[in-house]
Amino acid sequence: MTLFSVEGKKVVVTGGSRGIGRMIAAGFVAAGAEVYISARKAHEVAKTAAELGCTGVPADLSTPEGVAELVSAVDGPLDVLVNNAGATWGAPLEEFPPEAFDKLWNINVKGVFYVTQKFLPQLRAAASADVPARVITIGSIDGIRVPGLENYAYSAAKAGVHMLTRHLARQLAPAHITVNAIAPGPFESKMMAFALDDPATRTLIASQVPMGRIGHPDDMAGAAIFLASRAGAYLTGTVIPVDGGISC
Repeated sequence: MTLFSVEGKKVVVTGGSRGIGRMIAAGFVAAGAEVYISARKAHEVAKTAAELGCTGVPADLSTPEGVAELVSAVDGPLDVLVNNAGATWGAPLEEFPPEAFDKLWNINVKGVFYVTQKFLPQLRAAASADVPARVITIGSIDGIRVPGLENYAYSAAKAGVHMLTRHLARQLAPAHITVNAIAPGPFESKMMAFALDDPATRTLIASQVPMGRIGHPDDMAGAAIFLASRAGAYLTGTVIPVDGGISC
């Protein structure tokens, strides 16, 4: 169905070497898109790019130099930018360190803003009224509701990502660029490994999801492909929870 086709689209997925980023990149590759992935660790980027059949660009997107490296590696118009790169930090309230807020703000919020800013010429070059260019940011349900974990900087940063998404959407709509966010619940990722690798904790987490399970890769890839396809062309400024009903 052409309504959900992303075949031939040029797609950049930051933080694409593992976890949710890899799920999204794999979905776009399988759907016939031309995909670029980036992450800090060169060996992980190269390994994932070889496995998926896409282009890998090592870059630290918390720095201006890293952003410039990624942008310069992608030639020509860009149809879809997926801002997924992020980090988390957990510690008790009395012990929560200032560097946690600095690190997570730089990666989770500033990184999203400046990657989007620097890709604007290429996004504008791909955009038209009937076929807008797309920016998809990856937030979190922890930015929608108070989590059970003490991840103060993470949840605050992800709430910031959601508002930044809405702000960019309003600003870029006249340029025919849509900006939407996906707010994932529990999925297999390095961030969730501390909990999901333990069978008892995994069972407990799944039991707290109204749909009764951890998210599958297709759940994440499907949401991103919808937002990037003709089916999602009239949607902008939204935050879509992909969480099995946790945020209901």
